[in-house]
Amino acid sequence: MAAAKPLRPVKLAGLLLALALGLAACGKGGKAEQPPERGDQAVATVEGKTVWASDVKREAVTQGLIGEGEPLEVSSDIFPRVLDQVIDQKLLASEALKRKLDKDPVAQRRLAAARERILGDMLVESVVADAVNENAIRGLYQEQLKLAKRSEEIHARQIVLPTQAEAEAVKKMALSGAAFEALAMEKSTDSATRFNGGDMGYFTTDVMPEAYGKALKTAKVGQLIGPIAVDGGFALLKVEDRRLEPPLTFEAARPQIVRFLTYDQIRDQLEKLRARSKIVRLVKAEGASPPVPPADAPKVVPAPPPVPGKTK
Repeated sequence: MAAAKPLRPVKLAGLLLALALGLAACGKGGKAEQPPERGDQAVATVEGKTVWASDVKREAVTQGLIGEGEPLEVSSDIFPRVLDQVIDQKLLASEALKRKLDKDPVAQRRLAAARERILGDMLVESVVADAVNENAIRGLYQEQLKLAKRSEEIHARQIVLPTQAEAEAVKKMALSGAAFEALAMEKSTDSATRFNGGDMGYFTTDVMPEAYGKALKTAKVGQLIGPIAVDGGFALLKVEDRRLEPPLTFEAARPQIVRFLTYDQIRDQLEKLRARSKIVRLVKAEGASPPVPPADAPKVVPAPPPVPGKTK
């Protein structure tokens, strides 16, 4: 007896979408199907209806298997699995149509809700595509560079010793010409920095313990400081460099700027739609948000997500 095949999961939202598309296809009068996108590829047929590579890619995006705009090659490991799911959705939707389930009032309301959601998403995509372009992203990045306040960074090395007397003795050795890095490797008890010559890298004083911040605040490059009392004993510090912290690179800031611009465009679009539409709330749920103010009222909008370096 052959083993039963494992069931493939079918998402209800996908089924509703497939049914909605199936209803639309029924009204096309049997015309030859054209690729929905330039360069699209037919990858299967279900009862004579073509399944396109773009259908599979859209389902993969919906499931979060790939990001919006990412490619999905037919040869990838994901593609056959998602294709099977799309085929299952179309088979179920086709059977639902045969049973006239689409005529049920509940089904019609759910299909209408799915259609509204899709159209809303398409409007957002269109608005965002027009406004969130490379020029806008780079323009906001340059604006933030001008507004950003750059803190001073210090590059220092340390040697941590158990007692003040030991620290004083090591300081004398350093002042007599012994290499600070070599003394750190030989004498320091701080395991995090000992084996790289006491190197603490670049940092701003606000992220360091108060004792370090006070000692390094006015120290000059090349200066030997200490001993100062720190956790674990007494520290000797040597300042290697002082500089303004480098600005956030465009590549690092880009995702946050895109999110900010996207949020801003969606918020602006919704404000315009609410301002010119008549909205009447018939119920007020416990803990619900306050009613939408009239169009001529002063506008109060939620604060957008923070943009790197943007001052309040």
